[in-house]
Amino acid sequence: MAAANTAAAGAATATPAPAAPAAPVQVPRGQVDLVDFIDWTGVECLNQDSSHSIVNALKQTFRDDEGLHLASDSDEQLLIYIPFMQVVKLHSALFKGPEEDGPKTVKLFSNKEHMGFSNVNDYPPSDTLDLSTDHLVENKPSTLKYVKFQNVRSLTIFIEDNQSGSDVTKIHKIALYGTTVDTTNMKDLKKIEEH
Repeated sequence: MAAANTAAAGAATATPAPAAPAAPVQVPRGQVDLVDFIDWTGVECLNQDSSHSIVNALKQTFRDDEGLHLASDSDEQLLIYIPFMQVVKLHSALFKGPEEDGPKTVKLFSNKEHMGFSNVNDYPPSDTLDLSTDHLVENKPSTLKYVKFQNVRSLTIFIEDNQSGSDVTKIHKIALYGTTVDTTNMKDLKKIEEH
């Protein structure tokens, strides 16, 4: 009996089992998370709620915190500009958000600077993603039209609408996957072509 009480007391002081972690992101083979190559000084987000800014969805430690998110302000649309510190090849993008208010139609523009809501529809997007609620909760990146994203210096993301048609779009996480363009190799290739 005393042994049983001692075991019970020991169990009571043991630390509780941690909650099951979210499914890990299925990073495409040969690709890396490009978060370390973002030029944070140039990142912009139009129509963001100042208390729920782009940093919450894009920065490494913030975007994995379920309590933080990016939210739109006056309507459901968001226009995000992400410059890179070096040229990248973009392979896929992950958008995570709530099933009701998460993004639905996402248009991506490679190397289009100074876009605003007034002219975003004047340019054809490099790719358009039609996200389902499964995309938003699965932690699985959407593959992009890779040929359109070979020499990316900046990416503009236009969130056109959300899943429910509500006035506020919420995004918990944006992750971009690809590779850097090795400029020294490109110079070597040019030298070979010249001979």
